[in-house]
Amino acid sequence: MTVDVRSNQGPVVPAQWLRQTPKDTPLKEMRRRLREDGYVYVKNLLPREDVQKVREEYFKLYEPTGIIKPGSAHDEGIFNDSSDPLEHGGIGAGELPPTAEQVQAMIDAHTQPKYLQLLEHQDLRSFVKGIMDWKKEILLKRTMIRHNAPHALSTGVHYDKLFLRKGEAEFLTAWVPIGDIRADGGGLMYLGDSVNVGREIEAEFTRRAKDFSEEERLSAFNVHMEKYGQLSQNANEFGRVHQTNGGEGDRHWLVANYEAGDVVFHDPYIVHASSKNEGHDGRIRVSTDLRFYEEGSDMDDRWMRLWKPGDGL
Repeated sequence: MTVDVRSNQGPVVPAQWLRQTPKDTPLKEMRRRLREDGYVYVKNLLPREDVQKVREEYFKLYEPTGIIKPGSAHDEGIFNDSSDPLEHGGIGAGELPPTAEQVQAMIDAHTQPKYLQLLEHQDLRSFVKGIMDWKKEILLKRTMIRHNAPHALSTGVHYDKLFLRKGEAEFLTAWVPIGDIRADGGGLMYLGDSVNVGREIEAEFTRRAKDFSEEERLSAFNVHMEKYGQLSQNANEFGRVHQTNGGEGDRHWLVANYEAGDVVFHDPYIVHASSKNEGHDGRIRVSTDLRFYEEGSDMDDRWMRLWKPGDGL
């Protein structure tokens, strides 16, 4: 069974479904899935009510910007369709939004009490430590909680290592949907079996950057990179170019109908993007991106500070 989604550019993307993993699956099997698939999509890892409290907090903060429908519940996060969605961009949606109030809300969202509690949630932290077999996990301070309004720009095709090139240690990304997100509502979509694709692309970028200064080489925005550090805005075309997998079957984009409490953990090199938020239910997509290292490892210390506009990362 397939489902049609879109990216910022190009035709419809015929996608298949991400493999779900119950949270009580044995760790050995979860590690195998992460190693072989490049991701593990864990259902209901976090209490739904804890995630919904973060969503409510987020839209209470953002309400003065005019992004939500007047009179709607904060935890619903329904877009004010009398507004221009392109004027309500979140992190990763290209340019900053037009008002100082909106930019300040982007900054303040990262220090709200319910959000900070979620980052320390024992169900999340113990899972990371367990699946990676680490003695202690370290969460990079530069997390990214962000929204995607219906019909606004979504996140283009990329892999995470593009943005965390400093340090030799491997990290684990946790993508946390803050509320329910339909497959065509702006959620993450993964190119199946694409870890090697990301590694090959990064190796080529490294080769081409051999004469760069260290600062230029580490930057996701150097002269060899696409705008905003991404690989493409056209998921259909990117998937077509990389469809064949050495005779082992074709790659497909993979999506899900995410629910509050779900978490996807993924490899630094797996290729992914966000689907276009088609806005069928008016919901604004909210999510956060978290990166974990093992304590004491050679991490990208540029990310050990809170997100702020224009920080170059």
